[in-house]
Amino acid sequence: MSDPQTLSQLFALDSLLDTEEIAIRDTVRRFAEERIRPHIAEWFEAAVLPVRELAEGLGELGVLGMHLEGYGCAGMSATTYGLACLELEAVDSGIRSLVSVQGSLAMYAIHHYGSEDQRQEWLPRMAAGKAIGCFGLTEPDFGSNPGGMRTNAKRDGDDWVLNGTKMWITNGSVADVAVVWARADDGVRGFVIPTATPGFSAPEIKNKMSLRASVTSELVLEDVRLPASAMLPGAKGLSGPLGCLNEARFGIIFGSMGAARDCLETAISYAQDRQVFDKSLAAYQITQVKIADMAVEVGKGHLLAYHLGRLKDRGDVRPEQVSTGKLNNVREAIAIARECRTILGANGITLEYPVIRHANNLESVLTYEGTSEVHQLVIGKALTGEEAFR
Repeated sequence: MSDPQTLSQLFALDSLLDTEEIAIRDTVRRFAEERIRPHIAEWFEAAVLPVRELAEGLGELGVLGMHLEGYGCAGMSATTYGLACLELEAVDSGIRSLVSVQGSLAMYAIHHYGSEDQRQEWLPRMAAGKAIGCFGLTEPDFGSNPGGMRTNAKRDGDDWVLNGTKMWITNGSVADVAVVWARADDGVRGFVIPTATPGFSAPEIKNKMSLRASVTSELVLEDVRLPASAMLPGAKGLSGPLGCLNEARFGIIFGSMGAARDCLETAISYAQDRQVFDKSLAAYQITQVKIADMAVEVGKGHLLAYHLGRLKDRGDVRPEQVSTGKLNNVREAIAIARECRTILGANGITLEYPVIRHANNLESVLTYEGTSEVHQLVIGKALTGEEAFR
């Protein structure tokens, strides 16, 4: 029997990365394997996550807002950030969600659209994991159509008064600051809201079967009074929140391949050890066909992610290209998780192995930051020139 190759070797993936990228990727991988993987199944089963403890560790690691410049952020490339997302989601999508919401949504919004005072107040603490952020755009009746939002912001003298409800908000119940989007007289505006502000509450959403190792909340705003300085001055209209979403989608392109890789590596190892009719499960043709087909998709997904990372680093990536990556990689990742479960048989439904946990988590990843159907229509519009959303 010849020595088996790893997925990375099969596609020579490391040849596409430089020495620094590989070193940072491996550092994040070690952190995830040593600090998170030993506990993640227990956290998932109990539907808990020690967010503050993890955030401080991730802050020390330098991955919170790592693709942003200044204010205590690492200023790394988009590709390097993507590689970090990949390694974190290889352990659990909830961990990558924590990092994505903190860095690509809340911190990115303040960094790109905020005032200098807002940046100085929040970004250094958020980069260090000393302050947790959340991002309030989705509403109970408006997910794919954020333009229909009902949350409103009214002027009252020099102040703003906000009322409304946001839904499916990662980190909401543990956040110190919320970036919330609301409809004002001059269009959609973003606001930086300390969560201790009177009238702001964030009840946690319970009974989830997906992303259980992640805090998901509702945001309720009842006459939340804010000073004029709370508004993000650089964002007007939906282009602001949609720009943030594009950042988060980029991380998912990489992250979903981490989940897929972990499922496939688990299935290969299991098949090599599992004896069926006096030989290993890995020695059967049908098992090898499954493994080969999945490996091709994992490899292609990595190559697509790396390519989009290089485009983003050059400033050339377009929203429809990000939609292409999110649509393909998440769709393939969830298919791979389900196929790997068949290789593990009944053992595949237990938390002793990560496969069913990844499969459940990917059900959420498939939906958030734009459903597959939304991304299909984005791609369709890019190719045909026709608007099909309405």
